[in-house]
Amino acid sequence: MFLGGFMSDMTGTKAMALEAFCRDQGQAFIRFDYTGHGQSSGKFIDGTIGDWARDALAILDAVTEGPQVLVGSSMGGWIMLLVARARPERVAGLVGIAAAPDFTEDLLGNWITPEHRAALERDGVCYLPDDQGELRYPITRALIEDGRNHLVMRSEIPLRCPVVLVQGMRDPEVPYETPIKLAGQLAATDVTVTLVKDGGHRMSEPPNLEHVFAGLERVLSKIE
Repeated sequence: MFLGGFMSDMTGTKAMALEAFCRDQGQAFIRFDYTGHGQSSGKFIDGTIGDWARDALAILDAVTEGPQVLVGSSMGGWIMLLVARARPERVAGLVGIAAAPDFTEDLLGNWITPEHRAALERDGVCYLPDDQGELRYPITRALIEDGRNHLVMRSEIPLRCPVVLVQGMRDPEVPYETPIKLAGQLAATDVTVTLVKDGGHRMSEPPNLEHVFAGLERVLSKIE
């Protein structure tokens, strides 16, 4: 079950590549859009971490059967942990791709300028640029405040399933120290961190996807 990132959708490169990989392996696969993303209804700007975690739980509960492996990309890595914590009996393994747990609290400070903070105070929203410098990503006061209700990195994360965390060392958004810290927070002992020296944040190029596929294969091999 694939959990996409902030403003990503289920037709993205990683989602489609993972589906193709799973089809080749004879492995079931689910991709979906959170509320306000892709083909789903609602406005993205109204969404919060809690909303999107509830969407993922609804898919897990209504669409899947048996043990599931969750693959979370960027923000989806945070959602993945929230879902696994809420349904530990349904989750058999985790694969994080540039996982960004608690990013509204721990990482936004690296991206938000004093001008952004002023806009948040004044308007309740600021906009961060994409790779081309276009102001595309809305960050709302509600997103940040709700994020504080769903932080997972402040204490041990009581998950004991196999985990693989794949992280690019050239990621400008998620420092490569993040998966190392996450590995330490997990109660699980079967945790592997794969650092890809030339990998960026998206990890969607074919050589980087191979590391993701290898991580997924490793987790699947652990499931009886």
